[in-house]
Amino acid sequence: MTGRLSTLAAAFVIARRDFTAILFSRSFFFFLLGPLFPIMVGGLAGGIGKEVQSNAARPELGIAMSAADSQALLAARQRLEPQLGAAIPMLVVVRNVGPGESFDAAAAMQDKRVNLAAVVTGTLQRPQLAGPEERIADWRGPVAVLAGEAQRTGATDYPTVDLAPLKLATTADEARSRMVTAQLGQTVLFLLTMLLAGMVLSNLVEEKGNKIIEVLAAAIPMDAVFLGKLFAMLAVSFVGISVWAGAGSAVWLAAGGSLGQYPAPAVGWPLFFALGTAYFAMGYLLLGSLFLAIGSMASTVREVQTLSMPVTMLQLLNFFFASWAMARPGSAVELAAMIVPFSSPFAMLARAAQSDALLPHVLALGWQVICVAVFVRVGATLFRRWVMKSGPARSDGKGPWSRLWSKVFTRRAVR
Repeated sequence: MTGRLSTLAAAFVIARRDFTAILFSRSFFFFLLGPLFPIMVGGLAGGIGKEVQSNAARPELGIAMSAADSQALLAARQRLEPQLGAAIPMLVVVRNVGPGESFDAAAAMQDKRVNLAAVVTGTLQRPQLAGPEERIADWRGPVAVLAGEAQRTGATDYPTVDLAPLKLATTADEARSRMVTAQLGQTVLFLLTMLLAGMVLSNLVEEKGNKIIEVLAAAIPMDAVFLGKLFAMLAVSFVGISVWAGAGSAVWLAAGGSLGQYPAPAVGWPLFFALGTAYFAMGYLLLGSLFLAIGSMASTVREVQTLSMPVTMLQLLNFFFASWAMARPGSAVELAAMIVPFSSPFAMLARAAQSDALLPHVLALGWQVICVAVFVRVGATLFRRWVMKSGPARSDGKGPWSRLWSKVFTRRAVR
């Protein structure tokens, strides 16, 4: 029994100490408040923009019926508008269809000159509503009310509206929409990683200036200090993300947002969020180990900024590399982006949005765990060497270049 804690036990002590100290500090409270204001402003702006867009470009219901039925529907809407308002759709006559004449509703809805969400055909006694399944399900009732009002028969029973669902989206449209989700996921992952990974630098520089590192090194191994600080900052980051996600979701839901408005990833939203959490942890540990090693070599904030700039630029290049690989699924570029440790989390999150295969994620997470272990080990070695100057000791306290320089000038002085 040596009286010292093991490396893992000591790392847990350091992690608990740093997590508690940072979480209950006033600076962390204001750090949490910082991103909330842009979230609130963005949510309000999105809600206002959505309202403006809905009023400026409301979806229209096209009419492809006989001339008499079309005019009767327009007149019925004009009479019902004061009572129902926005509950009934805007109407636009697409074409007056004669007896026995065919009409292609799908082609009419793809016309960019109009903003058609559905098309009503047939007759007032038996109208038919064609369009996307979710849209025609919502408009079935209003169309029945309009058709009943247009007939002006005084009957309380409305005509039956036949639904004709149209699948307008193609495979290319689905792939394009999933690429939007992949790009959005990559961007959010990159911003969170870069925003939160820099916290380890300021915390380390502060403790080096206060000589706290020396006190900790006298009691526990330096590897434990490195591991404890790294995982404590990861836990603090998850707390920050939870607070921001909760506040942002509340504002977003209050503004009328829902996940149904966005293209669903191939693996589904629950698994996509779970994989995003895992890839954030892997990316944070990789980048955090580098930042801790850099912070161990710096003694001032200016030196931290100078030394961390190359790492930040390289991480930005990795993000661009993963974004470039996203547009080339199945190619050697995408495979390389998955293998490179610093671009692998971004590339794999994009793949989760584009493909429903789960085996590549299992392999990628295993590879990233190995890379994290290697980088944490190397970072801990550099941390121990630079923080405590625990390199190999020399008898005269001088390096080889200093000794050579001294010999040259000593010989010149003798001459």
